[in-house]
Amino acid sequence: MLLSVADVLAMPVVRAGEPQVVGGGSLDRPVRWVHVSDLPDVAELLVGGELMLTTGLALTDGDESTVAYLRSLAAAGVAGLVVELGDAVPELPRVVVELADELELPVVALHRVTRFVEITEAVHRVIVADQYAELEFARTVHETFTELSVRRASLAEIVKTAADMLDSSVVLEDLAHRVLALTARHASTSTILENWETTSRLWPDGWDVVAVGPHTQRWGRLILRSSRVPTPRARMVLERAAQTLTLHRMIDKDRFGLHRQAQTGLIDDMVNGRVLDERDAQARAAALGLLTRRVNYVPLAVAVAALAEADQVARQRRSAGVLDAVTHGLGLSRATALTAAEHGDRVAMVLAVVRSADLDDTLRAVCTAITAEVRRVDGVHRVVIGVGAEGDSLLDTARELAHASHVAEVALSLESSVSDLPRSRGTAGARSAIASGPVARVAEPRPFYRSGDIRLRGLLSLIRNEPGVQSFAETELSALLRYDIHHAADLTRTLRQFLDVAGNKTELAKRLNISRPTLYDRLARIERILDVDLEDGESRTSLHTALLIRDLSADADML
Repeated sequence: MLLSVADVLAMPVVRAGEPQVVGGGSLDRPVRWVHVSDLPDVAELLVGGELMLTTGLALTDGDESTVAYLRSLAAAGVAGLVVELGDAVPELPRVVVELADELELPVVALHRVTRFVEITEAVHRVIVADQYAELEFARTVHETFTELSVRRASLAEIVKTAADMLDSSVVLEDLAHRVLALTARHASTSTILENWETTSRLWPDGWDVVAVGPHTQRWGRLILRSSRVPTPRARMVLERAAQTLTLHRMIDKDRFGLHRQAQTGLIDDMVNGRVLDERDAQARAAALGLLTRRVNYVPLAVAVAALAEADQVARQRRSAGVLDAVTHGLGLSRATALTAAEHGDRVAMVLAVVRSADLDDTLRAVCTAITAEVRRVDGVHRVVIGVGAEGDSLLDTARELAHASHVAEVALSLESSVSDLPRSRGTAGARSAIASGPVARVAEPRPFYRSGDIRLRGLLSLIRNEPGVQSFAETELSALLRYDIHHAADLTRTLRQFLDVAGNKTELAKRLNISRPTLYDRLARIERILDVDLEDGESRTSLHTALLIRDLSADADML
């Protein structure tokens, strides 16, 4: 930042000369250099921005020469004229004062003898130091954004770096005026983003707006929200940030779109506590296209089972295809949501649901559309969607994504997924499912799953491969399984159905189409073989759990 005439006059070495501003224009003029000369034709040697120091000899040749001298200085663009009063010029002629006002040329009189060399040294020291500081700042800007480019920093980090350097709010938007990244300074995010699209469309292209993208393929704008006077530093930082964003986009052009990255970034910020204000979260979400008025939010997670891919590029292509399919499904169902690609082929979503709409109907329509689209992705052979609890807080809903993801993971881990179990939550439906064996199926899979749909079977599906769990199941059932093998019997099936009907022997005899004495004999043999009491509740629970673990392990081997 260059010194102004006022800054120079405030220096101790100048104040010692008792300066007096006798006429002229603004003292805010920048001083590029200090020049000492008494020559009347010195203007021919100047390039503009100099502060002239003189003893006034050029003002002693009459009014006509004085006028010509002052006009030549003004035409050369000097910052100001400082005249040391003394033997040569005891006081400034009146014509100097009048012409200084006319030309808006600051003229200052020094009433005490001053060593000009001390003034030039003091001013030049500051100017050189300032120039060095500008060079250091430029070097820092270059190195910082180069480092961000090399490690492929996110859009949000690039924008935050620019905002930190300028201590001002910086917004990155796409051509549709949707906010891709934002760092707020000295104002809240919600305040900056209020009516953003309207504000942005009316925002004039000036020093505080830089286009982002190659010259022939612009894809966004970087906007500095600041009321400060424009500086070369601000423009430098914006342009360097825009170059880094352009490079970022060129590198990632075959990966996910910027709008998706922005949504992923917002979800990550909310989940990890980097956004704590609900209004700020909703403002950012609205700027990304999420409906935020008169809606509730629902966390969803899409998980898929797909063919194994050894090629990393092929895996990335399929992940992108899954995310594309989810986005297309949302569009077909006319729903709005924030989406984020997670590990593997999983996609997390925060869905906006109008409060007046039926939640289950809306979820059924949205999830059915998404599932149909994801199934079209090459290599995908099963799709499940986990749903968390509905809420009116965007931040709280984002934090429930982990629960939805858990539900989806559990549902996917089941052999035929929980979609193969009946919709009924009553005991009769569950009993018939287990009675028909581990591969029972219904005609249509469920469009979505809640935690109540997975229960114990879901928990066991997550831990079925643990050695301790497998050892437990083997310990509980191995004697009975060996007996069935050696004697060509099927007591394990009898035990399964006994547990299915909750120990109702009359019902079990009918189901097996055997007499009660025969049934009693089979149950007695099971008790002797396993050394258990089938009337004991804990024994039943342990055996039922062991059978579920065995079913899940067998089902996994069939996949």
